[in-house]
Amino acid sequence: MKEENKGYKKLKVYEETHKLVKEIYLATSKFPNSELFGLISQMRRCAVSVTANIIEGQARSSKKEFKQFLYIANGSLAELEYYLELSLDLGYITKEEFEKLDSRRMVAGSLLGGLLRYFKN
Repeated sequence: MKEENKGYKKLKVYEETHKLVKEIYLATSKFPNSELFGLISQMRRCAVSVTANIIEGQARSSKKEFKQFLYIANGSLAELEYYLELSLDLGYITKEEFEKLDSRRMVAGSLLGGLLRYFKN
């Protein structure tokens, strides 16, 4: 199967969360080295978890399982919200960077919420 034909690649939520992961990696690359095993690691894992859970859920055999993985992804997205706020408070990102990242997070959250609502109906 060609990579572009994989089911999850057709999901807008995948596209947006993948962009978020890349932006988180770029932003955290500027953090102090002292945060390598702290905030950098947590933020990256959290962002990757969102996308990875969407992919894993889509690959499952039932809608119920997919929905469960979407809930996990949503939890990771909520966790990332706090890490972004903390990064701003600590001066690791500027207000502009925060707004850009948080806006991307909110778009991803909106799409994720829409997918969850679809499965509830």
